[in-house]
Amino acid sequence: MSGLPPAPNGTVVTVGSFDGVHRGHRAVIDAVVRRARSTGRTSVAVTFEPHPLAVLRPEQAPSRLTTATERIAAIAETELDYLVVLEFDRALAALEPEAFVRQVLIDRCRMKHLVVGHDHGFGRGRSGDLAMLQALGRSDGFGVEVVPPITETDGQVVSSSAIRSAVERGDFAAAARGLGRPYRVSGRVEQGEQRGRTLGVPTVNVAPPPGKLLPPDGVYAVRVEWGGGVAGGMMNQGSRPTVGDRHRWLEAHLFDFDGNLYGREIRIEWVAPLRGIRRFESLTALRDQLERDRVAAQAALEGVRTSNGVSAP
Repeated sequence: MSGLPPAPNGTVVTVGSFDGVHRGHRAVIDAVVRRARSTGRTSVAVTFEPHPLAVLRPEQAPSRLTTATERIAAIAETELDYLVVLEFDRALAALEPEAFVRQVLIDRCRMKHLVVGHDHGFGRGRSGDLAMLQALGRSDGFGVEVVPPITETDGQVVSSSAIRSAVERGDFAAAARGLGRPYRVSGRVEQGEQRGRTLGVPTVNVAPPPGKLLPPDGVYAVRVEWGGGVAGGMMNQGSRPTVGDRHRWLEAHLFDFDGNLYGREIRIEWVAPLRGIRRFESLTALRDQLERDRVAAQAALEGVRTSNGVSAP
């Protein structure tokens, strides 16, 4: 907390896990920024790492829509002034909501106004509900603002759990609607065994980040970005049974690219599912299938480009 600069007029704060930094989270953050600007205050978001459930009930902890790095990067794209990341441990979890508000938000963050989502709860057992916050606001001198839910056209509330469900069933369009951007994963390209080159499909290989939610294993049309470049491609997510490799990899072949990305950070966007993982009787059969995958992936990428009305690899 000592990294926060002086805020003579105090701060406008929001608190949450913000997994996914989806459209609902963005609405809350945007409300924080608007309130801060209109009152001459500093805008602050307070979040936790790891996810609280990973500490309190690990068996119930969800896979993450965004890793810690991805979440921070997504919040950095907003107009928020500061992000405070608290280490979530048993001691923090044991704080009563009144103590959390007074010790963390008021004393350390200099909060004068609190903005929360419609379903907000924090403190021990999530007992810090809206009624309690409003009562604290009256007694301790801070304002409380509640941001209504963001809903889809069918009335479903945008939420991390709904987006997780979409990713788990491979519905990337639904996930993108909730997130406000495509579903992606970031990672560093590692040296593989270069089997793809022998098949005419050199690949970039990324190990799935621990805890990151992945769609079902299979072959996908993807879009890959790195510093200074972008390419469409096809990706095998999962094991490689034809060559006896049981390790789970993200292994993408990039179209119209012949460079070297070893050691580089890349971002992979799932575009469309092509087929499931299967074992082929020979490398020739695998090579033939990969050519069919290439055609299908290029068609899927072109379909996304056409439907969006924007240029894509």
